Amino acid sequence: MGDSAYSFSLTTFSRTGKLLQIEYALNAVANGRTSLGICTEDGVVIATDKKLASPLVDIDKVSKVEMITDSTGFVFSGVGPDYRVLVRKARKSSQAYKRHYGETQPVSQLVKQTASVMQEYTQSGGVRPFGVSLLVAGVDGDGKTRLYQVDPSGAYFGWKATAIGKNYINAKNFLEKRYQDDMELEDAIHTALLTLREGFEGEMNSHNIEVGVVRNGKFEVLTPAQIQDYLDEAN
Repeated sequence: MGDSAYSFSLTTFSRTGKLLQIEYALNAVANGRTSLGICTEDGVVIATDKKLASPLVDIDKVSKVEMITDSTGFVFSGVGPDYRVLVRKARKSSQAYKRHYGETQPVSQLVKQTASVMQEYTQSGGVRPFGVSLLVAGVDGDGKTRLYQVDPSGAYFGWKATAIGKNYINAKNFLEKRYQDDMELEDAIHTALLTLREGFEGEMNSHNIEVGVVRNGKFEVLTPAQIQDYLDEAN
């Protein structure tokens, strides 16, 4: 009996030690639009391709980079509705933390809570794993900026720079060549845009990509005008 006999059960390991529904969730992530992040000493940038299948969709109503707290933001690759659920849960947990402790939740704790939610959905009957991977940019309790990746299995990793989604292998290779430990945030933003452009289908402009930045301890989503300025500088 091969692994396919276990593919419809979330909570049963296959004979090779895999939970196949998680493998399939990772396939959903790999089919999603490319997202990437770069962490520097003075900030973090996260960026994503949000090109849509139809030109009739109002692209201004589509948002992939979301603020969770004043200092933390999410971006995703994979299944959009699953992402909305995680964003809502993360916002609720961070608000509960702020009410209880009177301060903004550090990004490492927010990542652990979000990863725990995703892990619960790999171990419960009647549910399926979340079909998204997240990149989380934020400020930790020590005041340093951090970049994390959270996968459908509930595993999470800290990164200097990484990419997820359809073109992630080429994007990671590009980042490995470009990344430097002494890189400043402005350079990281330009590198992020150049990396997105490498695998972009069609013309990249300020309306079909989205960029979020942690700068001076605060997270912000860049406006199309700000993104256009960076694109002009990169050209």
